[in-house]
Amino acid sequence: MKRNFIEKLMKAIFIFSAMTSIVAIILICIFIFNGGLPFIKEYGLKNFLLGQQWKPSNSPPSYGILPMIMGSLYVTIGAVIIGVPIGIFTATYLAKFSNKKLYKFLKPCINLMSGIPSIIYGFFALTTIVPIIRNIFGGTGMNIITASILLGIMILPTIISISEASIRAVPESYYEGSIALGASHERSIMAIVLPAAKSGVISSIILGIGRALGETMAVILVTGNQARMPAGLTKGVRTLTTNIVIEMTYAADTHRQALIATALVLFVFILLINIIFSIVKRRTLN
Repeated sequence: MKRNFIEKLMKAIFIFSAMTSIVAIILICIFIFNGGLPFIKEYGLKNFLLGQQWKPSNSPPSYGILPMIMGSLYVTIGAVIIGVPIGIFTATYLAKFSNKKLYKFLKPCINLMSGIPSIIYGFFALTTIVPIIRNIFGGTGMNIITASILLGIMILPTIISISEASIRAVPESYYEGSIALGASHERSIMAIVLPAAKSGVISSIILGIGRALGETMAVILVTGNQARMPAGLTKGVRTLTTNIVIEMTYAADTHRQALIATALVLFVFILLINIIFSIVKRRTLN
């Protein structure tokens, strides 16, 4: 009798925990959609998404977020180009090439990276990466290149941890069969084991992109925060997240609604990326 009670109690706790996450997501969706949709309907979806002028203080005000959308895309693509190859190769090395002594040193360092606050990354980039980029390319050093390097570093722990776990989950028989057929250790890993772990690798990339798109405090220090269309990799931009943070403190009325609508666009954007990658992932597994 007591055992049945404990089992039912634990089941209820697990269900409650799962429902808490679902309720939290639903409440966030309700807040964002209720705050953003009325503004988009009034201002016009085309004017909002494709407008190239963000000037809330003008008369009449302009709320075009295309510069921020393009800024987010440029920075995220740059972060993926930098972070994904390094992350996957590092995960492969840790899982299949590293010796135990070196692994015991490298793994805690990578785990520590995921626990560093984003503002610390931002200060590091501001004091180290920005001067380097300024000396190489000129200008202020606060531009797409700097932000891409910073975000590429920040998404490494996510990509490395998940990719490594996926590579280790591949049955050892895959590797042994490849070796038995005469393939080298390197070729067996890169041509057999790594493709077999592609499901987890793709998942790590998705989470890395989500981290890059949603990052705010670090990016706000190194992008220049200029609400204009990207004019080159060495020019400053403003992302969707930084646009919200910079102006939400003093925004009111229509301006505030426009910022909530910006959050709605970002939310939908990340949702679409997850759906697209899920479809691609499902097709690659079939």
